[in-house]
Amino acid sequence: MNVIHRPEWIIPEREATPEGVFFNRRRFMKGLGAVGLGLAAGGPALMGNAFAQDGPDPTLGLYPAKRNEAFTLKRAITPESVTSVYNNFYEFGSHKRISRAAQALKIRPWAITIDGMVDNPQTIDFDDLIKKMSLQERLYRHRCVEAWAMAVPWTGFPLSELVKYAGPKNGAKYVRFETFEDPDVASGQKQFWYPWPYVEGVSMAEAMNDLAFVATGIYGKPLLKQYGAPIRLVLPWKYGFKSIKSIVKITFTDQRPVGFWEKIGASEYGFWANVNPEVPHPRWSQATERLLGTNERVPTQLYNGYGAQVAQLYTNMDGQNLFR
Repeated sequence: MNVIHRPEWIIPEREATPEGVFFNRRRFMKGLGAVGLGLAAGGPALMGNAFAQDGPDPTLGLYPAKRNEAFTLKRAITPESVTSVYNNFYEFGSHKRISRAAQALKIRPWAITIDGMVDNPQTIDFDDLIKKMSLQERLYRHRCVEAWAMAVPWTGFPLSELVKYAGPKNGAKYVRFETFEDPDVASGQKQFWYPWPYVEGVSMAEAMNDLAFVATGIYGKPLLKQYGAPIRLVLPWKYGFKSIKSIVKITFTDQRPVGFWEKIGASEYGFWANVNPEVPHPRWSQATERLLGTNERVPTQLYNGYGAQVAQLYTNMDGQNLFR
């Protein structure tokens, strides 16, 4: 008899209901007022999600995608009304309230270059790329290095599917991701002291792990711009800064990439950046995390609770700082 041992974080779908409420324009404008009140109160404000897009989205019919039942949670989904107005996206500002500023980003057309040590180097339009992938929804925890956390219903496809599509050559050890650079649109990129464009990377082994995910949607519909539209990375066992947004270039290489935050401060933000409650950030503890929406403090879990799926990636790596 085959006995199925499910990870501790899996629960039935009925216990993890995705959020997502559509608001009309009047309620959206009222929500903007709520943002101001939320700022005054020092906490996240709840508001509607009526953010403008760039006209008809040719991928809209692909959503909602079927949920992959292997990826559900013991934690309630964070409401979209919270996560849509509390975003790190330094291209549009160093604060969390960048959702309106991010609407300046034009996501059609959106070209993605795949290059480096691959058999199929190319530049492909996002709308063509997504048609080649099999979309699914996954419920993931997301943990920021700043010690706040949320639970999100992402839609997308495994990163391994994209790796196979690119056809990496023997010797390719890392995948490097790069976001857009357009300071005329993204005012944060006028801050010359930052090393634009934003760059991040993973090892090939991490890229092929089943948890590594390329997100194109959230809450059952295409990504809004503040989440990193139209295509971003999701690595739920790592701190959130590794999950690069608005990707325009994917390079396969034998050289380990130096990420945006690692370049700024390697003593605080490293290449591996795996979640560990026992390894504090140099300026704060990582032992607990604050849940968006409730502000409840809960214990942080090693690898954000995904150790059974990823811990084997980091064996025999003595001397490397795996948790920063």
